[in-house]
Amino acid sequence: MLSDIVNKIRAQRDHEPTVISLGQTWVDTLMRVPEMPQAGRFVEASTVSRSIGGSFQVLEAAERMGARTELASMMGTGPWADCIAHALRQAHIVHTGRTLPNQDNGMRIILSDGDVKSYVAHHGAESRGDADAFKNIHPKKGDVVHIGSNALMNDGAVAVHQFLSHPACQPQTRTFRIVLNSTRALRLVNAQLLETLILARPVWSMNRQQAYALAERLSISIDETPTLRVSGGFDESMHELCTALSEVLRAPVVLRAGSRGAWIRQHGEGVMHIDGFPTKATHIRSAGPVHTGALCALLAEGWDLEASVQIANAAAALSIAHNVDGVPVCPSYDEATAFIKERLAE
Repeated sequence: MLSDIVNKIRAQRDHEPTVISLGQTWVDTLMRVPEMPQAGRFVEASTVSRSIGGSFQVLEAAERMGARTELASMMGTGPWADCIAHALRQAHIVHTGRTLPNQDNGMRIILSDGDVKSYVAHHGAESRGDADAFKNIHPKKGDVVHIGSNALMNDGAVAVHQFLSHPACQPQTRTFRIVLNSTRALRLVNAQLLETLILARPVWSMNRQQAYALAERLSISIDETPTLRVSGGFDESMHELCTALSEVLRAPVVLRAGSRGAWIRQHGEGVMHIDGFPTKATHIRSAGPVHTGALCALLAEGWDLEASVQIANAAAALSIAHNVDGVPVCPSYDEATAFIKERLAE
């Protein structure tokens, strides 16, 4: 598997690969505390760090992996929006969506004691909009459209539904690919939108918890027997979960499992386990957005799903080692492929 990827570096392409995200962005403020405060109690944070959350992390990873990147969702005006706009410029991400006057972007406060995290969120301009919010978004042949899970549960869901209902987005005629991040809060997603998402036949990228939430929402019965064994049975469980979801969704499924890699299945084919790369867990935030961004970039460049996931696994592993204030940072394409070559030589 690794040798196949190394032999294909780099894939031939006849277009400038572009990743367009319909996901939302906000500002995250992470506060590390010695313990979670009880109601009415005071606790002092040892450190405070700020980063841009949501689909920014996906697009930043895609840009570092060589793709042209566009943010198509709403932006506001105000201090949080200014912070996001600065980060977009620094990462060479073009904002092609609307800018809403007199509304700022949202923010989240994250409290972490090293074991547990708590979130307080306030949604802003990124969650606003109407059915025509994405009417000027016209992906070209070979592009990849990313749909973040955060865009499925507020006013942005109306715009996503309208976009997917356009004739150019239908799987029979579509010339671009769609990569969708599922969510553990799938119970909050409108049933009509969920049906539209399924009919669009995107690449479903998710972790185990998100996959189980999707299976529950679709009334898919999963045999939990392997997970109850003394020896574990994790691989068998992931294999069955990937198979069951792909059968019902009739679409490609990428089931991520951190250092264990990912299980993938194209509808009608067998499940394939793509090995991951063990790394020291020094991060606080998930490397899932890095994996998704790398996957989107590589698909846009013309790589097949198998090779794209393998390199995305490497990018995610390196991003954990290269984290800044606990936030994984995606490596460049050259760093990711060099990492694979090093592992191949071992």
